[in-house]
Amino acid sequence: MFPAGRLGTVCVRTATNYKRMNGLGKESVRQVEIGDDAVGQRIDNFLARILKGVPKSHLYRILRSGEVRVNGRRVGPDARLARGDAVRIPPVRTAAPQMSAAASPRPARALPIVFEDDALIAVNKPAGLAVHGGSGIAHGLIESLRAARPDARFLELVHRLDRDTSGLLLVAKTRPALTALHAALREGAVDKRYLVLVRGRWRDEKRVVRLALHKYATREGERRVRVDDAMGRESVTTFRRQRVFRAHEPPMALLEAELGTGRTHQIRVHLAHLGFPLAGDDKYGDFAWNKVLAKEGLARMFLHAWRLALRHPSSGATVALEAPLPAELAGYLQTLEQGEAVGA
Repeated sequence: MFPAGRLGTVCVRTATNYKRMNGLGKESVRQVEIGDDAVGQRIDNFLARILKGVPKSHLYRILRSGEVRVNGRRVGPDARLARGDAVRIPPVRTAAPQMSAAASPRPARALPIVFEDDALIAVNKPAGLAVHGGSGIAHGLIESLRAARPDARFLELVHRLDRDTSGLLLVAKTRPALTALHAALREGAVDKRYLVLVRGRWRDEKRVVRLALHKYATREGERRVRVDDAMGRESVTTFRRQRVFRAHEPPMALLEAELGTGRTHQIRVHLAHLGFPLAGDDKYGDFAWNKVLAKEGLARMFLHAWRLALRHPSSGATVALEAPLPAELAGYLQTLEQGEAVGA
């Protein structure tokens, strides 16, 4: 998403007049011509980028109803934009800009930059930090990064990590880089690996898990995922055993998880379905066990994106990135190792 008022080479053909109505602004119909900075972007993400403050549910509604048109035609939310496309955007009510300092994104807090060049940034995201604002979160990593770099013309998330997951996160600095990296992700050309700690005696040195996953919403509106062969999408995770802690009660295992697909909550749901709940997982894990872990010193989910390998979107050279375990996870593993030494 571009910062407000920064549309790159997207050209707005008709002027937009904002009216203040009970704290909300209302736009007139706009015809937007797509330029280089939006080529290849999905229409739903494009709308979210330029219609700040509009709930995603409303964006999908105006897409379904045909109020949004590309070159005069209705399109689905996954339609991708091309240079010169004419996008009709209907009048929508958006939250009026708030000028208070409290509402403004704060500059990024000493985010560890693992890699940066003219095309991309790799950040070692800490746990507890959302990657973007929304759903009650004023601002996330990407908004803070933009606030810290006001002169940057383009900063977009390449992929996402859950708020409670730490580790490597890619941010594109150009539209061509974003398009190339998205294509690489779709083609499975990005090697993404995580370190996870689970309950149970994991016996296989290597195990490939193929379980179809289906997204749904609870009655309370919470987003969840379940294994569902009939309705789910193919999902593949390869687990490799790193260490088994037999002296701990219950036994635990440190695994590396390699993603073959990138479904929502994929690793967490696969592990829960197999009977190896992820330590600290407050959505799919063992809640009573999580309380015990917290008393032992593990107060967060043990899920860390530790390695990324990909072809550079500009040069084509292989880029291999690693982020070591954060102190709180490394410290808990050290405690488990000490327990193994005593029990030996």
